[in-house]
This record gives sequence, structure tokens and C-alpha cells, in this order.
Amino acid sequence: MNYLRLRFHVTNMDVEPYLVEADAPTARAIDFLDARDLPPPEPLTKTLTRLTELDTETMFVQLNDREPKFLFPKLDDRGFVYRSVETDEGMLTAIWVP
Repeated sequence: MNYLRLRFHVTNMDVEPYLVEADAPTARAIDFLDARDLPPPEPLTKTLTRLTELDTETMFVQLNDREPKFLFPKLDDRGFVYRSVETDEGMLTAIWVP
């Protein structure tokens, strides 16, 4: 059973098809951040802050207007698994604890 837990920005985007396309788990709760309108470095800092609370039952999904290339090395350093896929609305990145 999937359910969507929205915080900060609300979107009508159905993320599940993109999670399937990105080969990300779909059986976890989703903590979603729409970072498209946030100025740098807010998408990075808000994402890293939210990830400190991420548990194994939840996946963090960030929607950004571009590839979050500065985020990826930080995720690698912290041991997160992530996948990104381009959508019509922007770059969707799913992040989870292995």
C-alpha cells in the first residue's frame, strides 16, 4: 500500500509511475519536496535536513527544475540510494535508506 505524505509544497503530480521508471521502491511512504521554485542552495539544504529524519519505511522524493548534481556526492557519502528520472515537470530524484 502506498501513500503520499506531502510537506512544504503540495503538487498534483503522480510520482509512482516515475518511481517505477527509475527502478525505485514503490512500497514505501513518500516524503515529497517540490524544490523547483526554491533558490540555490535551498533545495540542497532542505533535502539534506529532511534526510536526517528519513527512516527505512519512507522514501524522500525531490522534484527540481534541474539535475541536483551537487546533491549526489553528499548522498553517496551518507550511504543513501537514489535514482533520478526526467519528467515533464522537472527532474525527479528518489532517495532512500538501503
